[in-house]
Amino acid sequence: MKKTPRLALPRSQILAHRRRASHLDERLPGGARSRERAAWAGLQDSMPRAAVLSVHARVEGTSPDAWEDPAFIQLWGPRFSTYVVAARDHAVFSLGRLPDDPAGLRRATDTADRLADFIGSDKREQNATGKAMGVNANSFRYAAPTGRVLIRWEGANKPLLWMVDPPDADPAEARMELARRHLHVFGPATAASFQQWAGIKPTLALSTYDALAGELLPVSTPIGDGWILSEDEPSFLTEPDPPAPVRLLPSGDTYYLLQGAERELLVPDPKRRPELWTSRVWPGALVVEGEVIGVWRRSSGTLTIEPWSNLPGDTRAAIDAEARSLPLPGLTTAISIRWVG
Repeated sequence: MKKTPRLALPRSQILAHRRRASHLDERLPGGARSRERAAWAGLQDSMPRAAVLSVHARVEGTSPDAWEDPAFIQLWGPRFSTYVVAARDHAVFSLGRLPDDPAGLRRATDTADRLADFIGSDKREQNATGKAMGVNANSFRYAAPTGRVLIRWEGANKPLLWMVDPPDADPAEARMELARRHLHVFGPATAASFQQWAGIKPTLALSTYDALAGELLPVSTPIGDGWILSEDEPSFLTEPDPPAPVRLLPSGDTYYLLQGAERELLVPDPKRRPELWTSRVWPGALVVEGEVIGVWRRSSGTLTIEPWSNLPGDTRAAIDAEARSLPLPGLTTAISIRWVG
C-alpha cells in the first residue's frame, strides 16, 4: 500500500466514532430501515436473543420479536457464530467469508451439496440431521459461507436449518464490503483484526485490504498503527456527540467484540478486562456516559448489575430505568434488578 503520513487518533476520538457508527449515542427512530442500520456489522445472537437487545440499544421501540422481522435473516456468520443480519446483506455475511483456497472451498461446497441432497426443500433440526447423515452436526457450519444455508435458532435446542439459493454476488466483492463494514464499525482496524473477526484465512484478509487500498487512510492509535475508511475521516475528527446516559449491551455486542490489544483501548484498566472478556460466556457490558463501567448478567427476568465503582443515586436510577426497559422475550412478570457492589 502507498505510504502516506499517518493521522494520529487519540482514544477519545476513536471511541466517539465507534459509538456514532454503532448508533449508541442516540437511538434511531423505530422502523425496518433503522433495524438494518443497527445490524450494519451483523448482530451476534449466540446468547438467545442477544440480537434483540443489541437492536434495543440502537433503535427506539424495539420489541422482543424484533429478530423475526422479515428484514432480517439468521445464519452462521463471522467465526461461524450465530448472527442476525439484514436480509439484503445475505451475500456480505456469507459469500464474504467463502474460502478461496481449494481445500477450504471444496469443504464448503461439498458440505452444502450433501446437505441439499439430504434436506431437499425441508427444514431439519441440526443434530437430528447430523445423526441421520452420520456426520458431526457442527460440520454443517462449513456450508454457511456458500450462502446456501439459513438457520432459525430459538435458544432451547439446536437450530433448524434449510437450503436456499445462493446470493447472486461475486465473493470477492462481498468480502470487500464485509471489510468495509468492519472498518466502519470497529475502525481503526488492520488486516489481522479483520481476519480474526471474520474468521477467514490471513492471506484472504491481506488480499482484501490490498484491493481496498485506494479507500483506506493510515492512522496511528494508542495501541498501534491501523487503517480507517477515508470516507470516515470526518467522523473521527468531528467533536464527540453527547453520549447516552446508559446502555446495557448484551453478551457479544459489536461494540466490545474485540480481541487482544483492541480491548486495552475500550477498557484501559487491566484488572477489569478479564471481568468483561471472561474465558467462558461473556457478561453484558454496562456503558455509562460512553464508558464501560461494569458488567451485567441475566437469569430469566432478573438482571444482576455489577458496577466497578460506587455510583451516585441518579446514575443508579438511570441504569435501573434502562434495565427495566429491556425487551426480554417470554416474561410474565416485571424485570427485577439485583445490584452487586
